[in-house]
Amino acid sequence: MVQAVIWDFGGVITTSPFEAFKRFEAERGLPADIIRRTNATNHWENAWAKFERAEVDLDTFDRLFAEESRALGAEVRGRDVLPLLSGDLRPEMIEALRRVKTHCKTGCITNNLPANSIGSHSGRSLYVAEVMVLFDHVIESAKIGLRKPDPQIYRMMIEALGVDPRACVYLDDLGVNLKPAREMGMTTIKVVDAAQAIAELEAATGLALR
Repeated sequence: MVQAVIWDFGGVITTSPFEAFKRFEAERGLPADIIRRTNATNHWENAWAKFERAEVDLDTFDRLFAEESRALGAEVRGRDVLPLLSGDLRPEMIEALRRVKTHCKTGCITNNLPANSIGSHSGRSLYVAEVMVLFDHVIESAKIGLRKPDPQIYRMMIEALGVDPRACVYLDDLGVNLKPAREMGMTTIKVVDAAQAIAELEAATGLALR
């Protein structure tokens, strides 16, 4: 019996920024996947990790990201990456979340950026009020100084919801973030697209979500 469904936000509730990364790289003549490779290299302590934990300001992030990407073959300024992050809300995922909430506890664990550090790049807030109220508990990396895949962030969510991890489903678009949840006993779903994720979530919960 599933007690809780825990969701990532970007790339799950919203579309993935990876397509925007690819377009940016193609338009600038940059090596394919240079942004994702920069994000993935030394993923515990790189510029992205530090920014998502609110350990560095925007200027420092911009410089560090440029240095790290340059070491991998081409300089990309951190400031130029930030506008690529805002995905579009997926209405079908929001509907699935609404339906889940009538039967289970709901949580959101998101690696995000400190809003007061990104200025005009913040754009429209990803944390749209009518979506965020559907979560019983939200954990934001920039507010607590921890980010996925640190196992502690998942334990914090389990404790806040008061559930057994073996009775939880966790959705994320990154395999590296799913691993700690799976090791805790959660059922995990790697989100490739909304239809696939919802089908797997239906199978895991036994609920009709469309």
